[in-house]
Amino acid sequence: METRQIQDTIQMIEEEHLDIRTITMGISLLDCIDGDSKRACQRIYDKITTKAKNLVTVAEEIEREYGVPIVNKRISVTPIALVAAASDTDNYVDFAVTLDKAATDLGIDIIGGFSALVQKGYQSGDRKLINSIPEALKNTSRVCSSINVGSTRAGINMDAVQEVGQIVKKIAAINPQKCMNLVAFCNAVEDNPFMAGAFHGVGEADCVINMGISGPGVVKRALEQVKGESFDVVAETIKKTAFKVTRVGQLVGQIASQRLDVPFGIVDLSLAPTPAPGDSVAEILEEIGLDSVGAPGTTAALAMLNDAVKKGGIMACSHVGGLSGAFIPVSEDAGMIKAVQANNLSIEKLEAMTAVCSVGLDMIAVPGDTTAQTISGILADEAAIGMINNKTTAIRIIPATGKKVGDDINFGGLFGHAPVMKVSESQPTEFVARGGRIPAPIHSFKN
Repeated sequence: METRQIQDTIQMIEEEHLDIRTITMGISLLDCIDGDSKRACQRIYDKITTKAKNLVTVAEEIEREYGVPIVNKRISVTPIALVAAASDTDNYVDFAVTLDKAATDLGIDIIGGFSALVQKGYQSGDRKLINSIPEALKNTSRVCSSINVGSTRAGINMDAVQEVGQIVKKIAAINPQKCMNLVAFCNAVEDNPFMAGAFHGVGEADCVINMGISGPGVVKRALEQVKGESFDVVAETIKKTAFKVTRVGQLVGQIASQRLDVPFGIVDLSLAPTPAPGDSVAEILEEIGLDSVGAPGTTAALAMLNDAVKKGGIMACSHVGGLSGAFIPVSEDAGMIKAVQANNLSIEKLEAMTAVCSVGLDMIAVPGDTTAQTISGILADEAAIGMINNKTTAIRIIPATGKKVGDDINFGGLFGHAPVMKVSESQPTEFVARGGRIPAPIHSFKN
């Protein structure tokens, strides 16, 4: 690296909150399938603790040697609904507990893959897993769960959409904060290193290393140098900055891959905010020229940001994957929280923004009395945006039990806190109750 590049990287890390948000080892559990659930769980535990035994140690070594913070060490596994389907049990909580124990014993922060892929229908393991989610999350501390309810190719499984609303309410009745461990997708990707939605796809190698890198503060600082310039200059500045950030992720990923003797998978360059000052996607949008995120023009600014980030990432690395773009989680972004508190940002505006960014309605707190049907309706809307636009969308909604609009719920750490947002009082009860499948759009037929 040239001296100037090294100096830029040091500045990005020390002053602008650049970090490796996660190093995620994806592990296939397909060879752990067993008709005896206890044997299956033991095989799962043994494989995870064998494959990932050096993950934390190697990540910490790289942090010390290169001075690049690696915030989270994570694991994603094959969707458990597939792995457990052959087992002699109707309750998959033991599988979740096994994942949790493996992660705890290894010192892993989060493990994802307590998941079901039901975009076109259910197999026997899917229903059992979905019904097990509330108890599984109650009895674990590091397990994340996800459900894929739709895709551009398959349409939207409205039976699953209805069920997700009911499951979210059951989790909220136990502990609202556990709702942040569950995400419902349309067009879920198989190599996502970010939680709560990470799982290791069946088309992936037996074991891979995926990197999730983030740096909203780096982008904001770069844009401060081009105040008043045209959008052409703004887009080019974001693209060049994303290039630098992605190169750091690729470097760390390749080093980790060599030391762990595991294939390198992808770099996911996603501008993932934290509650820390200066680490906000909302502040990037405001630096582009908005008085506040949520103002007219917000969706256009976000579309440009998301596109420029992807272009810069693809220039920097041949294997860019995951979600790669900009995240807009309310609770994790100080600028988003400020905009909600000032009544400048609503769920409806956030929904419009999700049509052009990386994921969807993320880490949003709603009143505790929000109905399951309303949550299902919100998910259906998000899934429709993803299905029609051939992109990943999702919801991670937290019904804040006992709280009303304007109250606040604190998640702690990187998850921050969220003001409780207003949702429409009109109900989609009959719409959600229809069930069945919304057909795939005409442009899904590519062959």
